[in-house]
Amino acid sequence: MMNKNSASGNAAKAKPITAASAEAAHERVDPITLEVVRNGLVALVVEMTENLIRTAYSPIAAEIKDFSIGLLDAAGDAIAQAPDGVPMFCADLNTAIKKGLVLFKDEGFQPGDIILSNDTETNGQHVNNMVAYAPIFAEGVLLAFAAVRSHWIDVGGMAVGSIANNSRDVFSEGIQLPFVKVYRAGVPDEGLLRIIRTNTRFPELVMGDMRAQISACRLGERRFLDLIGRYRRETVMACIRRIWDEAEVLARRAVERIPDGVYEASCRMDNDGLTLDSPIPLKVKITVAGSDMSIDFSGMSPQVAGPYNSRASETIARVGFKCVTTPHLPTNEGAFRNLKIISPEGTILKAHPNAPMSLFNMAVVSTIDLILRALHPALPECITAGNSDNIGLSNLIGIDPRTGKLFQTFVPYIGGWGARPSGDGTNAVVSLAQGDVRFLPVEVHETVDPVRVREFALRPDSGGAGTWRGGLGVVFVREVLTHCSYNGRYERTLDPPWGFDGGKPGEITRTSVVRAGEGREAALPLKCEDFALEEGDIECLHTAGGGGFGPPWARDSEHVRRDVVGGYVSLGAAREQYGVALDPLTFAVDQAATLNLREAMRHASGD
Repeated sequence: MMNKNSASGNAAKAKPITAASAEAAHERVDPITLEVVRNGLVALVVEMTENLIRTAYSPIAAEIKDFSIGLLDAAGDAIAQAPDGVPMFCADLNTAIKKGLVLFKDEGFQPGDIILSNDTETNGQHVNNMVAYAPIFAEGVLLAFAAVRSHWIDVGGMAVGSIANNSRDVFSEGIQLPFVKVYRAGVPDEGLLRIIRTNTRFPELVMGDMRAQISACRLGERRFLDLIGRYRRETVMACIRRIWDEAEVLARRAVERIPDGVYEASCRMDNDGLTLDSPIPLKVKITVAGSDMSIDFSGMSPQVAGPYNSRASETIARVGFKCVTTPHLPTNEGAFRNLKIISPEGTILKAHPNAPMSLFNMAVVSTIDLILRALHPALPECITAGNSDNIGLSNLIGIDPRTGKLFQTFVPYIGGWGARPSGDGTNAVVSLAQGDVRFLPVEVHETVDPVRVREFALRPDSGGAGTWRGGLGVVFVREVLTHCSYNGRYERTLDPPWGFDGGKPGEITRTSVVRAGEGREAALPLKCEDFALEEGDIECLHTAGGGGFGPPWARDSEHVRRDVVGGYVSLGAAREQYGVALDPLTFAVDQAATLNLREAMRHASGD
C-alpha cells in the first residue's frame, strides 16, 4: 500500500512542506511550469473522480455522483477540488483535515493511513456524508492529503437510508465515526471494518463505496507524487502558492466591482419535519467594503427540533461567494481569502453537534439562493431569479419481491432554474448546490428497484412568467410493484421560487397518489414517514419551477407562441399570464387582442 517514494516507518515527526514554506521559490516559478502544474493538479482530481465513478458500488455514487474530491496541503488548505463535484461541498474538506491534524498530533500519520470521518461537529452535515483521506509523503516529508467525501447509502439509525423527517438527535440517525484510522500504514483495521459492516443495512454497497473512496485517494497520491517527481516538491509547492495568490487577486477584483454597502434577504422554509405548522425563517446579511465581503448568518432561525440543522455555514458562504466572484476558477484556498463569515453558535446553520442533521441540505440550498437574492440589487445583470431549492425525492422502502432483499429508492429532485436577466431559466436541473449531480436513469431505476416509471416529462406552466420565463419543473410518475413505505422529503412550498423585476414566482412542488383500481388522485403528504403504498399504487410528483425575470407582458409574443407550441406554456397561461391571445387551432398570434391585453396588464402593474 506504500508508494515507492514514501518514507518507511513512522513519518509523523517529519517536518511538513507547505505552500507557505515555498516562499523563497515563489518568485522563481516560470510561467510554463506554473501552467503545467496548475492543469496537472486539476487533472489529478478529475482522474480521481472518474476512478470513483468506475469503481463505486451504489447508484448514489456511480450514477448520481453525490461526492466531492480534493487535494489539500499538509496544513489542510485546499489545493484543488474536482470541478464536477457537488458545489455544496465547496472547499469543505479542509475542516476534516485540520481536525485530524489536531487529533493525531502525537501519533501522527504514516504512508498507507486512511482516515474516515462523518463527525457532525466538524463536517457539519448528515452522518451519511463520509470523508476518507490519505496523507501523501515523499522522502519522509508530509506534503499533502488526498480526500474524498461521498454519501453512504445507509449508516444505520432509525430510518432506512439514515435520513428521517422525525429524528430528534444525531444518535438516532446512524453510526458516527469521528476520525478513525481504518488503515494504518497500509494495514486494514479488521475490527473497525466489522463495526462499519454491521451498522449498515446495505453492507455490500457501503463497503464497496468505501473501497472506491480509498482507491481514489491512492490514485491521487500516485499522481501528486508523479508531479513532485517531475518538477521537484519545492517548485510544485511554490506553484500552489502562486495559484492561491492569483485566485485571491481575481476574487478581490470581483468584489471590488460590487458597490459597497449592506445587502439583505430572507425567506422561510416550511417546517422542521416535527412541528408542521411552524415555518423556519432564514436571513442573510452581506457587507461589501472595497475588496472584502462578509456574510452574516446571525439572523438565521435558532436551531430546530427536527433534522433540518447543520454546521455547514462556512461551506454555504463559500458557495455563494464563489458564484459571484470566481465561478469558472477551479476551487482553491486563495479564492476565499477576502471572505469573512459570521455564524454564531445555536442557529440552524451552527447547531449543537448532537442536533439532528439528516436533512441539513434543505437549508443549505435555500441559503445559497438567498445570498444571491441579497446581491441582486448590486449585480442585477448577474443574478438569476429563485430556483426550485429542493434536494431529494421521496424514498420508497420495502422488500423487493424479485430478490427478497431490502430496497430503498434514491432519485434526485430536479426542478426549474430561475430566469436570467437575458434568457429563460434552465429546465429540469438539480438545485444550485448540487452542480453535476445527475438524475438516476429511468432504466437503472426500474432495474434496481421494484417500480415502473409511467411518466417523466417537463411540467407545463411551472416556470414563473416573465420577460424571461423561469425553467420548468418535471412530472415524475411511478407505479410501485410491491407493498412499500413512502417517505416525503419536500420543502419551500410556503415561499416559492421568487421572480425578479416584475417576474412571477415559479410553481411549488405538489405530490399525489392514485390508488390501484380506484382511479382517484389524492394528495400525498409533502413530509411524512412510512406512508403505506400498495402494489399498483401510482405516486405522482410535480416539481417546482424557477422564478421569472422582468414583467410577463414584455415577453416577445413570438417566444410565447413557441412556448405554447412546444408544450411549455398552456394556451390559457399565454393569455392570462403573458397577455398573448393565440388561435387555438393555428396558434397564430391575434395582434389586436394581444395589444389590448398587454396594455391592460401594463396599466394594472403601474408602468
